[in-house]
Amino acid sequence: MLSRVADNLYWMSRYLERAEHTARLIDLNLYLALELSSELASAHWQRLLASLRVALPPDVPMLPFQLTHRLTFEPSNADSLVSCVAIARENARQVREQISSEMWEQINQLYLRVKRAAIDQIWNAQPHEFFRAVKEGAHLFQGMTDSTLSHAEGWRFIQLGRFIERARATAMLLDVHFSGYRHSDDAGAGGQEFLRWVSLLKSCSAFEAYCQFYTADLRPERSIEFLLLNAEFPRSVRFAADVIVDALEAIAQSNGARKAGRAQRLAGRLRATLDYSQVDEIVADNLHNYLESIERQCALIHMAVHQTYFAYSVESALAS
Repeated sequence: MLSRVADNLYWMSRYLERAEHTARLIDLNLYLALELSSELASAHWQRLLASLRVALPPDVPMLPFQLTHRLTFEPSNADSLVSCVAIARENARQVREQISSEMWEQINQLYLRVKRAAIDQIWNAQPHEFFRAVKEGAHLFQGMTDSTLSHAEGWRFIQLGRFIERARATAMLLDVHFSGYRHSDDAGAGGQEFLRWVSLLKSCSAFEAYCQFYTADLRPERSIEFLLLNAEFPRSVRFAADVIVDALEAIAQSNGARKAGRAQRLAGRLRATLDYSQVDEIVADNLHNYLESIERQCALIHMAVHQTYFAYSVESALAS
């Protein structure tokens, strides 16, 4: 596969995953703002901004309307929801012949919907409907991709982009929510802490799956274990690591002599780290350092993929 095509498919998938993640977090925070005091709602918005690595200009107030505008429509914010959908759609347009008609129609439809919207329009109508449409649009695209595109090399790059982005996003969410957390022997969580863990799980669409796995007894260490180490939940870091390893192995096999090399080794190391980790040891040692290491490993895997498949020199390609 041409490096240009692989690059476009990879970034199309990453940016669409980022848009869906942003829509989910904003939608949840808007719901929480209806039931919390202004002080508690502000703390939730602060965590949202930190998890998305968004730094607000000093003139932007910490109010739901302004924050929603900044994270959704602000042109100067390259990671705004609308910007992410536009970049994903542009990458899809550049490889129009490599994706199915259903995929193109779906991402184009999603793009047109968000481009036509404006903060005043969605705020005065029903913002939750807008963000739900974005989430469902991204899920429809993923379903159409799996159902209408051959599961060959191009599909593997789409999987690779989606799950590198997902692993990174989940690790950042955990890092922000557990900043300053100290292990406690108290059974369960109460009051504000209970709401904090509920919001974390719902930020990853994981609340119901968590309750099915552990029952509704919310414990911080179990939340960490479920979102970090569970091998069966699609938004856990461990699940993402498995998909990344499988995708890189399949891509390497289809490329013959030009193996993934460093990217495969780094992905294997990430999966091994998660395979042999225990949540009590992670918390007792240093959770922040562990999650920072996950984020750093995701960044290294991305760089290795970029160097191997997207930006390799002509000489190295001819020599392989």
